[in-house]
Amino acid sequence: MIDASVLVVGAGAIGGVTAAKMSGEVRRVAVLDANREHVERMRAGLVVDVLGGETRVELEAHADPDALDGPFDFALVTLKAPHLEEALRPLVGRGLVLTYVSLCNGLVQERIAGIVGAGDLIWGTVEWGSTNLGPGRLAQTTRAPFVIGEPDGGARDRTRLLAQALRTVEDVRLTENIRGQVWSKLLVNSSLSGLGAVSGLLYREVMDDPDGREVALSLWREGYDVGMAQRLTLERVLGVEAGDLVVRGPEDRGRVEAAIEVAMGYAGATKASMLQDLERGLKTEVDVINGAVVDRGREYGVEAPVNARVVELMHAMERGERRPGRDVFGDLRNLIRGA
Repeated sequence: MIDASVLVVGAGAIGGVTAAKMSGEVRRVAVLDANREHVERMRAGLVVDVLGGETRVELEAHADPDALDGPFDFALVTLKAPHLEEALRPLVGRGLVLTYVSLCNGLVQERIAGIVGAGDLIWGTVEWGSTNLGPGRLAQTTRAPFVIGEPDGGARDRTRLLAQALRTVEDVRLTENIRGQVWSKLLVNSSLSGLGAVSGLLYREVMDDPDGREVALSLWREGYDVGMAQRLTLERVLGVEAGDLVVRGPEDRGRVEAAIEVAMGYAGATKASMLQDLERGLKTEVDVINGAVVDRGREYGVEAPVNARVVELMHAMERGERRPGRDVFGDLRNLIRGA
């Protein structure tokens, strides 16, 4: 039993699976989620399918932060970007959490630090995938590690305790270069989640389509170049070096094909969280994912037109003006070849 108390803030696909697998292995696990129906079903027993094996786990779950009693050693923040301030400010105001952990998609770490305090935040990424099947039902679809680290590098007692708690769910890698890791994960989200959302396909289905693969690799190259412009040292992600998926000429194809096969072994069955949002009629996180590549690229003088077009397509789909489909590959391929 790990001697830690953990609050999972946001019990969607990642947060809910994390809470369920951690339950019984960590001294206390509680969940805060705004969906009251989901909360009631978690209390009665959250149904979790882990790679085909189904379990039911009763969780301490709350829809109202005022119902929580603390303090918690950690708050695992797995929220969508639009809900960060609303969910976190009440916790900070009541002093319920000692250390917050950002496990969100996109570039939101500095924004969270502005809410909770930079010294009270550990950064992290999640490489495994999961799917929200509706209130009270979740599925883990792939296996891969958490990666965590202190934003200023190094490791502290709290980082090691967090790693112990997270290892009850999946493997954990500690890094002294979490900023590089976050950008590497952003390449995954912008290339595969962004493209998976606008096409309506799983990651492997995107990469199995010749046009989809060309577009995904172009998105990856744009993000990689923006990372290099920032002088980041990018970390391994999905089992490969970030540079192994960068195509600049025919001579790179063999290396890239091998890297794709490894990466899809980790994440090929993943359904993009932004696609799940579109299917539910929700606002996606494209502005802090593909939009972050575009914005940071503009700041450093690197153009990212394919990422910019994905942002436009996603917003059109959010407004109901267009539906996800393979036809986006032709749209984006023509943009690439025209450039």
